[in-house]
Amino acid sequence: MVVIEHLQKYFGENRVLDDVNLTLNDGEILSIIGMSGIGKSVLLKIIIGLIEPDGGRIYLDDLDITDLGESEFNERVRSQISMVFQQGALWDSLTVQENIELALAVRHNLSKPERDSLVHESLELVGLRDAEKLYPEELSGGMIKRASIARAIAARPKYLFYDEPTTGLDPVLANMVNDLIITLHRELHTTSLIVSHDIEHLQRFSQRVALLHGGRIEHICEAAEMWNQNNRLFNSFIRGELDILYENKT
Repeated sequence: MVVIEHLQKYFGENRVLDDVNLTLNDGEILSIIGMSGIGKSVLLKIIIGLIEPDGGRIYLDDLDITDLGESEFNERVRSQISMVFQQGALWDSLTVQENIELALAVRHNLSKPERDSLVHESLELVGLRDAEKLYPEELSGGMIKRASIARAIAARPKYLFYDEPTTGLDPVLANMVNDLIITLHRELHTTSLIVSHDIEHLQRFSQRVALLHGGRIEHICEAAEMWNQNNRLFNSFIRGELDILYENKT
C-alpha cells in the first residue's frame, strides 16, 4: 500500500501540488486524471524518488520513504517500484536487452543466466520476443512503449507506475497497451498507479479514478461508477467541459 499525506511541491512561486492525499491499495489499478500541466507526472516522480517534495509524507508498506537518502532509497525501495515513462525513455545507444538489463541493477544477487531469463520473460510478456538485439531507432512507437514496459517489469516490482502509457499511439496500439496493462496486472500481481487521458477506456483497466485539480485530489471514485458522480469538476473533466474547469483552476 502507498499512502500519500499532505504532499506539497512548488517550483519557484508555482504551486504544483498542494495538500495531496491519496491511498493506493494493494492489488489495485488506480488512474489519475486531470488537465495537462496540473502536476500528475510530478506526483509520480516524487513517489519514485526522482523529485523531492516540499512537504508531506509518503509511506510504502508502512515505511516512511519521504526523507530517505539515495543509497537507502535504492537499497530499501528501488526494487519494489518501477515506472513506464511517457516517451519510453530508452537509451538510444543500447539495445533493447541492454536497456532492460539496466533495470536489473537493483537486483544485485542475480546471476547472468537469471538476468537473461528475466529479460527474455519480460519481452515475451509484452510480445517482443525477437527484439533483444534491436536499438530504439529500429522500433516503432508501439514497440518502444512495449519495450519500456518490459524494462519496468524486469525486476518484478510490486508497484508499477505508468505516465500516459497510450500517448502518441493510434487507437489500435492504445488498445493493445491497455490490454497489456490488464494482463501484467493479472499475471504479475502488480499494484499500479496510472496517469491517463484515456477517459474512454478508464473503466476497462482501472478499479478507481482520481481527479487531480488545483494541486490536490478533488474527487475519487470507483471506475465502474465514474459516469454517475455528483462532483461538478469531475464530471466537467471527463465530459470535456473546459469552461467550468478553467473557472475552478487555481
